[in-house]
Amino acid sequence: MLKGIRCETAKCPVEKKQRNLAPGMHGWRRGRISEYGVRLREKQKVKRYYGLLERQFMRCFHEAERIKGNTGETLLQLLERRLDNVVYKLNFAPSRKAARQLIAHGHIYVNGHKVNTSDYTTRIGEKITVKGSEKSRKKVKEQLDTNPNFAAQSWLQLAREKSEATIVALPTRDDVQVPVEELLVVEFCSR
Repeated sequence: MLKGIRCETAKCPVEKKQRNLAPGMHGWRRGRISEYGVRLREKQKVKRYYGLLERQFMRCFHEAERIKGNTGETLLQLLERRLDNVVYKLNFAPSRKAARQLIAHGHIYVNGHKVNTSDYTTRIGEKITVKGSEKSRKKVKEQLDTNPNFAAQSWLQLAREKSEATIVALPTRDDVQVPVEELLVVEFCSR
């Protein structure tokens, strides 16, 4: 191997023994993450997965607290039913951020009415359609054509040729694909 003359000394970057330590003189002092830190990380994971700010997330949490039942599952259900997430899950947009942009620019209609707020909570029986203009339909059609084998989740019913969908049920915990422990999120937000 052509390593050079430096690799014959203790400063060799290729064969350093302390690779898993943090940089600096006190890198060996990195300790275990606290209970608070574990719960905070779970909350931040959910926020980043759905692309929410703190105030938006806490509004959803307080609404989930008011609803009877398991608060953690209800929270994830409310987050899944947000319009930007539904548009993403229907493959109308390549990401949640792009879905928010589609909604903000007025390309998405719910029950025939234009909705331009991405935090709109969808309900059972609502029909989500794309605006009738050629530009809107073309944009969504291109996205649907990128993945021809796409199948919507069980709580969504998609009509690909019309670029419209209907919400037929509420999402369950199995439909939520976030690798998160919702109990830790509830514990963190309830304090």
